[in-house]
Amino acid sequence: MMENRMRVLRAEKNITQEELAHALKVTRQTIIAIENEKYDPSLELAFKAAGYFGLKVDEMFTPGGKK
Repeated sequence: MMENRMRVLRAEKNITQEELAHALKVTRQTIIAIENEKYDPSLELAFKAAGYFGLKVDEMFTPGGKK
């Protein structure tokens, strides 16, 4: 699994999981699963999420999360 900064970045922007899900065109459950490191996003979604936060993919997602 991949570690990610999604929860922290979302909090810094003061947006809800629902707002982020809408912006990325996914369900809130997808955001929850990514934040809890229970789901690795597709490459397309990883790029969308990183772009949303103005980051490169490798600045947002790194190998070595929960197994």
